[in-house]
Amino acid sequence: MYVYVLNVNKQPLMPTSRFSKVRKLLKEGKAKVVKQIPFTIQLLYETTNIVQDISLGVDSGSKVVGVSASTKNNELYSGEFELRNDIALLISDRRGYRRSRRNRKTRYRKPRFLNRKRKENWLAPSVEQKINSHIKIVKELHKILPIKNVIVEVAQFDTQKIKKPDIEGKEYQEGEQLDFWNTREYVLFRDNHTCQNPNCNHKDKILNVHHIESRKTGGDSPLNLITLCETCHKNYHLGKIKLDIKRGRVLKDATFMGIMRWNVYNRLKEIYSNVELTYGYITKNLRIKNELPKEHRIDAMCISKNIVKPDDIYYYNVFKRKHNRQIHKAKFSKGHIRKLNQTPYIVNGFRLFDLVKYKKEYCYVFGRRSSGYFDIRKLNGEKISEGISCKKLQLIQKRKTILAEKRCNIFPHTFKKMCLQM
Repeated sequence: MYVYVLNVNKQPLMPTSRFSKVRKLLKEGKAKVVKQIPFTIQLLYETTNIVQDISLGVDSGSKVVGVSASTKNNELYSGEFELRNDIALLISDRRGYRRSRRNRKTRYRKPRFLNRKRKENWLAPSVEQKINSHIKIVKELHKILPIKNVIVEVAQFDTQKIKKPDIEGKEYQEGEQLDFWNTREYVLFRDNHTCQNPNCNHKDKILNVHHIESRKTGGDSPLNLITLCETCHKNYHLGKIKLDIKRGRVLKDATFMGIMRWNVYNRLKEIYSNVELTYGYITKNLRIKNELPKEHRIDAMCISKNIVKPDDIYYYNVFKRKHNRQIHKAKFSKGHIRKLNQTPYIVNGFRLFDLVKYKKEYCYVFGRRSSGYFDIRKLNGEKISEGISCKKLQLIQKRKTILAEKRCNIFPHTFKKMCLQM
């Protein structure tokens, strides 16, 4: 475990494990705390800026990103970052609110959609947010460590080969919906124009195409659509029957990795000079050769090409949005009164996701009540207290976009034995 050090000008220096020295500097007023997790101090006096070569390995991903900053002898930072996956759902909700607002407000407005134009190299908001998160992670680590090289692992998946392993040649250009006018026609043909409810005994001539998952999250992909007769479709939505049907394999993550492949690398190259690219098969070969376990942070260490003994502590980080911009609840209460959806922004000096200390334990505010009793939890969802008085909480750090938590490295026995030999 290390304490990260900044100089007078907030430039990163080499971290230290001499905790007694850090405690002494803080006590004498020669340093101040600038961040709690990871614990970072800033020196208040001039010092030499001698640093070593630090390589940062980034194991890119669509859900979790692994990072490892290390020298040839030591791992200085190990962490995992959980990315947001709620962007598509929030945009879908926003679209619903916007359309309902247009129906409520009948004042004529000139059409504006014809003037809209997407920027060059436009990406879907869900993909753009994840790419920006990768950039933010690298920037945050550059703030606490004098990183010299950044090595990013990227991957590209053949989604058509995942669906159909024996695909080849011109079949790539034809696709599964070749010669069909639309997706609905293809789904009906695929299901032989018969209801897919195994318990169906109706003889309806009218067939409907049903979304297995909500259209908000599942979309209109054929893998998310199934044929039902009109009676079964109505009964399902009325809750009279249940369907034990699972949608086909979701390829969102593979698609994202294909889009992200060059975007992250090219954007990092614009910011930093020493950025390299590596591939999954190289990482896998290094991990197997050194008998390392499959973890995102361990993959990141292999990407950095410094196979060293991992630190006892790693940092688990979660991206959270700062505000809920929905002012009113969607449903009307009795009397057709729209209730506010938000509690006050600050309740007794605390905000949502503030880092607090309770009984020598660090946790986060997950829920606030105007009465002053809060719901506090760990990042893994472990509840510390569902209703604790704010008077018993000590505010450690105001909320940020990235919430962090220290965790202990737990590895298999064989790996622990290998680490002791390093």
